[in-house]
Amino acid sequence: MREYDKLLGCLLAGAAGDALGYPVEFLRDTTIKKRYGPGGIREFDLTRGAARISDDTQMTLFTASGLLSAFAGDGNWVKGIWEAYLDWYATQSDDCPDYEAGEGRSWLLNVPGIWASRAPGTTCMGSLCGGRPGSIKKPRNNSFGCGGVMRVAPVGLFFGETGPAAMNIDEMDRLSADAAALTHGGDRAWLPAALLAHIVRRVSEDGMPVPEAAREGLAVLERIFPAAPSLGKFRLLILSALELAGSAEDDLDAVTSLGEGWVGDEALAIALFCAARYSDDIEAALTASVNHSGDSDSTGSITGNILGASLGAGAIPEKFLTALELRGVISKIATDLAAPGESEGFRERYILGTYRI
Repeated sequence: MREYDKLLGCLLAGAAGDALGYPVEFLRDTTIKKRYGPGGIREFDLTRGAARISDDTQMTLFTASGLLSAFAGDGNWVKGIWEAYLDWYATQSDDCPDYEAGEGRSWLLNVPGIWASRAPGTTCMGSLCGGRPGSIKKPRNNSFGCGGVMRVAPVGLFFGETGPAAMNIDEMDRLSADAAALTHGGDRAWLPAALLAHIVRRVSEDGMPVPEAAREGLAVLERIFPAAPSLGKFRLLILSALELAGSAEDDLDAVTSLGEGWVGDEALAIALFCAARYSDDIEAALTASVNHSGDSDSTGSITGNILGASLGAGAIPEKFLTALELRGVISKIATDLAAPGESEGFRERYILGTYRI
């Protein structure tokens, strides 16, 4: 049974990494240094007094909401997540003829801040507008984008060895891959999603060190997805990230050698490098994870998910919590994941969808 502090830590640190990286997502590392100084961005760049989160944290919250709605309903986890993503889509666009506004179930639709459009991924938007969920066996596309992995940490938080949402870890890894494949059909998108959920569960539930959890997760993927075309290359990339974490290589050079993070496997590799190198220092890990040329909000978000799950909310520096957008909503979701069906207002949130915060 995992501690609530680690559930909260995973979501808050993920949102903090997202908010830290969001302003520099499309900037080259040289431009980041020119704008924020030689050390790059190290503090929140506030907009109207708030540290804005991106679509990464929005979709992470909807993943959690979908799981909790399924728990309150028929237990069809993938269907619950898909319907929650359709709700998220409604907050980002009203142009899709296949989605009827007002049919959404998630109480998050009652949160005004959720309706902000924060650079939503084109693959996610296109897949959700298409009206049919994709799957590993019947993919909607061959996208390798990181939009599949950056949102699935709640899967690793929700299911455990015991408790109301008990699930075998192999089955959970497969479910996380299925959740990514709803919109991203390439295995370089859903293999990282499965591995991230595995890592989050192991570090939060069992206190396993990040590198050990990653290596164990790779072994599981080799067993449950032996025919995945990119499995071999994915394994080598993840092992390279872990090896670099113990080397003397400069942070930026190491991250650059792993990629830019726009692709799912690269985003997870960068996050694992940062989380493994700075395993007891969330600030250093988040800083390393966003100051590069690439998808800084996604690499920051995934790094935060991993280390927050490992170290807990108490290890997050206050500067990464003050002014963090949707902090209250994130805390409420963490409470519900910790005690599904028992927290005050659960029925209003996940059965009626009427709850307002």
